Amino acid sequence: MGISGMSSKELRTTSRMKDVAERVGVSVTTVSHVINKTRPVAPETRREVLKAIQELNFYKNAHARLLARGKSDFFGLIVSDVGNPFFPDIIKSFETRSLEQGFDLLLCNTNYDSARTETAVKRMIENKVRGVAVMTSEFSPALAKELAANHVAVVFLDLGTVQTLTSNLRIDYSRGIFQAINHLHDHGHSDFAFIAGPMNLRSSVTRRTAFIDALRRCGVRSYRTIDGNHKVDGGISAVHTLLQVRALPTALLCSNDLTAIGALRALDKAGVRVPDDVSVVGFDDIYWSQLSHPPLTTISVSRDRLGDLAYEALGRMLRSKRHAGAEYILETHLVIRQSTAPMRRAHSLVAAAAGGSSATPEVPEHA
Repeated sequence: MGISGMSSKELRTTSRMKDVAERVGVSVTTVSHVINKTRPVAPETRREVLKAIQELNFYKNAHARLLARGKSDFFGLIVSDVGNPFFPDIIKSFETRSLEQGFDLLLCNTNYDSARTETAVKRMIENKVRGVAVMTSEFSPALAKELAANHVAVVFLDLGTVQTLTSNLRIDYSRGIFQAINHLHDHGHSDFAFIAGPMNLRSSVTRRTAFIDALRRCGVRSYRTIDGNHKVDGGISAVHTLLQVRALPTALLCSNDLTAIGALRALDKAGVRVPDDVSVVGFDDIYWSQLSHPPLTTISVSRDRLGDLAYEALGRMLRSKRHAGAEYILETHLVIRQSTAPMRRAHSLVAAAAGGSSATPEVPEHA
């Protein structure tokens, strides 16, 4: 007798495929086809098998299936930081689509660490995943080759590679950024600054380039750029730098919403009114942007759609006889809230707003 007087037979809560077959009166092969969806089974038989599976508390042996087929029923997802509010919607959308089609999710978080990224790729290969969505810019060509060598379908975000078993999702930063610049320019703004993201990230470089191109298209020749880190503290630090220079811009664009939220906080603490004194625009349209003070005008990237596209890209490659990759474009658009307004003064605030600091660090100005 076992725990609480239960027999070993009673303690065995899981059943074998043979038990299911005997309960329904079909072959083990038929049960296998129902479970693995390898061949069509008559609807009534399928219902009876599924009913027996539930009654007998049957669990699939994923390890045995992996050994037999050489591939698991997992899709992999690699992200930079699960704590970053940009990623949860992507994860949720990708997982939902995967589960709907009978795939489980193997999620890896790199925390912007190259060693952890290598470990994540190793886990994907060891677990024989069918495909991987790489939603991070910190990914080396060597790791991409490693996945390709193991015949793993991959979809990247903004890495630009399209070939057999490799697709790319490209975010059209230019469209949304031009809408933002045009919106501000139409409101009388001509003195701009941009708080960039880390320049080792391809997406940050692309956003900065799109900002400069949009200014030129609108006829704006003078602007300033400040390095940031895509975090709240980076936005605060960048505004402190601007406050120590001769004057603030009237329009401030940020490479993401976390940076913009930090900028709003620093401007408010310095007594600078948004949008009366300075208009601020973010990028991503994370949930927090609606809750900032004031609510943030931002360039929207649909993370739900991004997760959907990542799943669709993997699915199409796996269904294709040639496993051909493709590029998918996700458009961006401006969401106008309360952090932007027409310019109400001839020039920006003087350095005294920073509390009288005598420091005058150089902020790049371009003409």
